[in-house]
Amino acid sequence: MKKIIHQIILDSITIKQEAVEKNIDTLIKAVDAIGRTLKKGGKIILFGNGGSAADSQHVAAEFIGRFQEERKSIPAIALTTDTSILTALANDYSFDIVFSRQIEGLGTAKDIAIGLSTSGSSKNVLEAIKKANKIGMKTISLTGGAGGAIAKASDISIIVPSKNTARVQESHICLAHVICELVEKKFSKK
Repeated sequence: MKKIIHQIILDSITIKQEAVEKNIDTLIKAVDAIGRTLKKGGKIILFGNGGSAADSQHVAAEFIGRFQEERKSIPAIALTTDTSILTALANDYSFDIVFSRQIEGLGTAKDIAIGLSTSGSSKNVLEAIKKANKIGMKTISLTGGAGGAIAKASDISIIVPSKNTARVQESHICLAHVICELVEKKFSKK
């Protein structure tokens, strides 16, 4: 057991190191894009499935509340929290549009959409990124593996170089925390 635990942690550390090396400039671009969105009065809209849904909610809470500093609330919403909307859309239309329909109703050109998908191929995340692009929103994706169609469709793609879902999710929350901390530092100065 001890060897397995040790290996799991080491694998997580290694993937995070590779993700940082691969994405450091992209992280800066993401922080700058979020900063511009907030400066013009826009909001951050996050979405994903399963663990990525939980990460979307987690990150939205960090922006609305606080990450490490006391500051004004940063407008953010996770499209994964309203079960009535999610189930109505999935039932009446298709699960493929549960996020894109919300982007259509809630998003504006001054907002930023952040889609999370460990595979980079979640159909509903891809459809939401496409809808956000059509509206004129800036789009950011956090994916894994080679990034998939979602990374290709996004303005800014943060890709964790792993196909292991658990390691990708661990890296996504770490990278999202980096974004939260840097955005908060920028936002707190104002």
